[in-house]
Amino acid sequence: MEAKEYIESGILELYVYGLLPETENEEVAAMAKNNPEINDEIIAIEKAIVALSSSFSPFISAEQFEKIKEKLELKHSKVIELEPTRNWSQYVGWAAAVLLLVGIGYQYNQLEQTNTQIVTVEATKAKMEKDLNSLQLKNTASETSLAVIRDVNNTVIPLGGQTVAPQSSAKVYWNKETKAVYVDAAGLPEPPEGMVYQVWALKLNPLTPTSIGLLDNFKVNDQKMFAVDNANDAEAFGITLEPKGGSLTPTMEQLYTLGKV
Repeated sequence: MEAKEYIESGILELYVYGLLPETENEEVAAMAKNNPEINDEIIAIEKAIVALSSSFSPFISAEQFEKIKEKLELKHSKVIELEPTRNWSQYVGWAAAVLLLVGIGYQYNQLEQTNTQIVTVEATKAKMEKDLNSLQLKNTASETSLAVIRDVNNTVIPLGGQTVAPQSSAKVYWNKETKAVYVDAAGLPEPPEGMVYQVWALKLNPLTPTSIGLLDNFKVNDQKMFAVDNANDAEAFGITLEPKGGSLTPTMEQLYTLGKV
């Protein structure tokens, strides 16, 4: 809007009378500051209003003014302090910032909970997979043990407890056609730490022992059924307790079980 149009719009008169909203007051003040023509017009309006007021106002002397005050009983009244205009937009801005921070905190908390749930689910899944694998291994071992026991082609050689462990017992399942040999060691006590059971195929005359395997991982083998090497022409089987890793010859003082074919 040009300065002339602005002057003719009547907004400057409303400005001088104080009838404009605060935002428009600020706008007129800014225009007057930057435009001398508008500023001059505002001054002219103010002078005209003062002159007009003076022409209608009767002259009152100081003495008459005091008498009027007495008649009207005018006294100094308490000054009422006006509260400054609040800038509500500032409060709204702060409130929005607080709400934003609360929202971010809530979202972060939800994300942390979700991540924790994911980790928990993954850990549970891993445990379930581990348990499933363990069950599958146990199931396979059980099926193998059952198949060995039920195989009618297996020769079963019972091994009785000896002097060092008279309550011990074991069984050898020997399939002479397939050469497969399994040892059922369920009747043996758990070996001490650092020791292992060793299985021997024996020729009796002369006594000739041949190692056909170790019963490793005794603790974790729930079925206590162990596959060992071919027995060839064994006439007896014996099980001794040896240092971990086994021995070249059996320790006869640690002979736990013995049985003839």
